[in-house]
Amino acid sequence: MTASLTHPLLRRLLPQQAPVSLRERVRAACGALAGLLVTGLVARAAIGNGAALPALIAPMGASAVLLFAVPSSPLAQPWSIVGGNLIAALVGVTIGSLLPDPLIAAGIAGGLAIGLMMAFRCLHPPSGAVALTAVLGGPAIHDLGYGFVLWPVGINTLLILGVALAFNNLTGRSYPHAPAAAPAAPAPSSGMGLTSGDIDAALKDFDQVLDIGRGDLEALLRRAQLSALVRRSGPETCASILTRDVVAIAPEAPLSEALALLRRHHIKMLPVTDENARVLGVLTQTDLMDKAEWDRRGPRLGLARRWQLTLGRGRAPHGCAADVMTTEVVCLRPEMTLAEVAVRMARGGHHHLPVVGPEDRLCGVVAQSDLIETLVNQAATRTSAEPTRAGAPRPRADDEVSPDLAAGLA
Repeated sequence: MTASLTHPLLRRLLPQQAPVSLRERVRAACGALAGLLVTGLVARAAIGNGAALPALIAPMGASAVLLFAVPSSPLAQPWSIVGGNLIAALVGVTIGSLLPDPLIAAGIAGGLAIGLMMAFRCLHPPSGAVALTAVLGGPAIHDLGYGFVLWPVGINTLLILGVALAFNNLTGRSYPHAPAAAPAAPAPSSGMGLTSGDIDAALKDFDQVLDIGRGDLEALLRRAQLSALVRRSGPETCASILTRDVVAIAPEAPLSEALALLRRHHIKMLPVTDENARVLGVLTQTDLMDKAEWDRRGPRLGLARRWQLTLGRGRAPHGCAADVMTTEVVCLRPEMTLAEVAVRMARGGHHHLPVVGPEDRLCGVVAQSDLIETLVNQAATRTSAEPTRAGAPRPRADDEVSPDLAAGLA
């Protein structure tokens, strides 16, 4: 009986944390080591070994946990640490100078700092310790007065933030964190699936601070929906939905020809193939808009793009499709299941992908719209075939599948 009570109790006490690889744990630990070491050594070099001022304050250790272990957290962003530490330091020095009892001053300073950080959207948990340090730090800290805000708080903050910016980006973590892209929500009248408004309403009703950004939360929920959609998909393969009548273009074709083909056939993507029909890249409307300059005659290569291509290839560009095409192409195979196709398109946010067959030759293109239509029809067929309990309403297909799920999740 004791074991049966202990097990669920321990499970409730342990945090529900997503699995993290050994590589990520080592990366976070090395980042914290680098951040604290650089901050401490630079600060000590600036004030000298014999200075009475502290070179490194304890709250920086807690900041290092956020900046390097969870750099995607809203609590770890640059404004969170800079704004939070400065507000907490100002509040701590002010309250400490007004109230003689340090314990009362510490409680008021901590509570007021948290309230102001939430109001200014710079909540940073270690900043609560900054406020307490200003009150309980002893004579050396009290003698600094408002200078405590600049040194050591301000300098420590900027130093460890600088290391976090460099280290996270060099080790593959985008920082400051940009929320994961989520597909556009469906029109309100569609009645299908989860919308952005639903997420906003749920967050408002939940009314608690979450250690995840709203954009990341939406992307995560849509990925979960996509995973459920893929799990329910049938045995159909890529070959059943690919378009075989494909308009392609040669790499040496001029940009004006590419534009004409896109307009004439009302398409958004052209596979770029060699004389053996092997895919070399794809040319999209976005490529023409972003990589070419426009005048009355149409798209042309600008000077900056010409220099970039010349330095990268060692030869002058010719203003052709190969000069603006996207070369990192995800290709599908006819035998792939629709579940595999959905995952490939979702991971890269693709609206069209080329399909290659034997000898990697182009044999068709899959459009996102065709994939969504097929998956929705599959769900509708399964729902209509499922038996229902007496008196129980039959579930709708659109409760299972939302077409906005496969709209290219980043």
